[in-house]
Amino acid sequence: MLIVLIVLMGVMMFYSSRKAKKQQQERQAFRTSLAPGTEVITIGGLIGKVVEVDEQYEEIVLDSEGSLLRFSLQSVSRAYVRPAYVSDDDVDENGNPLPKDEPAQITSNEPESDGSETVVEETSVVETPEDADSSPFETQSK
Repeated sequence: MLIVLIVLMGVMMFYSSRKAKKQQQERQAFRTSLAPGTEVITIGGLIGKVVEVDEQYEEIVLDSEGSLLRFSLQSVSRAYVRPAYVSDDDVDENGNPLPKDEPAQITSNEPESDGSETVVEETSVVETPEDADSSPFETQSK
């Protein structure tokens, strides 16, 4: 029984070390493939474009909104891919994209009118300081 546990632990250690080596090789291949113009994100969360890569000193220069910053090559986490953004104006209430030619239409539960126009009277609020006994606001119809 003890031998089975030792063998099982050895197999697990072998697979975990193999996985770690594979990840390390992928990171190294990514860092060597960095070229000017590539957008990256650092382990600190800074997003910028690669300006220069100095493999001799293992340094990288990033441009982040006009600021040139020098980092260690190991501080680059991954390539930055901007997430897709969809405006609420571009989708309907279910999240489905709206056709490009037609504007969004507002639907209501009210029955359609018979063609007659409805006139809505506008009111405005006017202050009347001389009339202290009544309400300080009075509505007037236009």
